[in-house]
Amino acid sequence: MSFSNLFNSGFTTRNQDHFASIVKVALSDDALSQEEKAFLDRLAHLLNLSKETYDRILKRYKSHPINPSVSKKQRLECLYDLSRMVYADDIKKSREVSMLSKIAIGLGFETKVVPELVNFSLQLVKKNVDFETFKKEIIKTLYTK
Repeated sequence: MSFSNLFNSGFTTRNQDHFASIVKVALSDDALSQEEKAFLDRLAHLLNLSKETYDRILKRYKSHPINPSVSKKQRLECLYDLSRMVYADDIKKSREVSMLSKIAIGLGFETKVVPELVNFSLQLVKKNVDFETFKKEIIKTLYTK
């Protein structure tokens, strides 16, 4: 197996695990709204997930581990997508917020900052900020104290 195949395989696995984490948030209330489904459909397309992979992850999302990235940018991208999922149906549910907090810890964010991080992330997403603004605000507010 060539080096490029290893990289592609790892990248594909990370995308699938990222998608599964978002499915966990979406299904934390045991329901999938039309808005959440539309968000998942768009994200699956952006992550280049096949229909078969998409369906398999929806059925077996609990079996996917949370694979934290060593890159702060990638962790923030995942947090951004997860936070957007909480508001995908315009209703913030406590079970989704709880799941988001658990996944944030699994992504490698420090446990002591997770409550503030999740709260601030959701505030930013509710304001409909883009990822670059999200990233700058998170870093400025939580990591420059």
